[in-house]
Amino acid sequence: MKHSTFRRLALWLFMLFLPALVPVVALAQSQALGSAEAMQAKHAAVKPQLAQNAFGRPLALESKEASGQLSGRIFAVLNHPFSEVSASLSQPAVWCDVLMLHLNTKYCAVRPSGDVTQLDVAEGRKFDQPLSQAQRINFVWHAPKVSPDYLAVSLTAETGPMSTHDYDIDLEATPLPDGKTFIHLGYSYGYGTAARIAMLAYLKTLGADKVGFTSTGKDASGQPEYVGGMLGVVERNTMRYYLAIDAYMERPAKAQLSERLAIWFDNTERYARQLHEVEKQDYLAMKRNEYKRMSSE
Repeated sequence: MKHSTFRRLALWLFMLFLPALVPVVALAQSQALGSAEAMQAKHAAVKPQLAQNAFGRPLALESKEASGQLSGRIFAVLNHPFSEVSASLSQPAVWCDVLMLHLNTKYCAVRPSGDVTQLDVAEGRKFDQPLSQAQRINFVWHAPKVSPDYLAVSLTAETGPMSTHDYDIDLEATPLPDGKTFIHLGYSYGYGTAARIAMLAYLKTLGADKVGFTSTGKDASGQPEYVGGMLGVVERNTMRYYLAIDAYMERPAKAQLSERLAIWFDNTERYARQLHEVEKQDYLAMKRNEYKRMSSE
């Protein structure tokens, strides 16, 4: 098979189950710490990493691959009081605005399904495309846990395209004494043979130069080297969704959509080695079209 043909096949396979690699996802088993006390203890444990790291912001990132599952976790500080964070992120419609910041999210709507609230999400390519070409995942919105010092939000989906399964997002938050908020974002999913084959094909071609954020050492010239492969995929998308939460909290109003989009893009460009995909004007135009399409329903 010619190399160009192989590249096209890899791209087709990758896009066929792209939602498994992009959104909102976590382990079949929740990664949540479970309480304000546990969150405060974790904050104390990672405080040195939050104060000094390569991200230029108070953030710690972890990733793991085991037994057909990939997971990413971010612990970070938001420059917003807990009351604002809790009031916003406890609402399912807000999560649609968060998810829509990602390049690959083409559509999101909150829909009732019997006694369950769902987020109907469509994922696609990194450019403007018909919604009919996107892949759908229906996430169950679980009733959030809300108290004066703790917020826990969870979205899950049992199945996805190809052999992917057990999608989930866990978001936890607790107040800090300085009027800021400590958050934990957990993201993971399970995958089977078909998904793994397609991902490996992508990583050998279009994704061959992609890296994550965890340093694995330095090269001969003293420059940092980063984890690649499937862990790199998880780390990139975990970071994209953390930055989406941060951008939403910076500009939460509906009238501030353009500013929110610009903030998210500019913040991803701070990590261009890992996250750069398209030019800013193309991203903004694509997102404006996607929001216009959703508002015309």
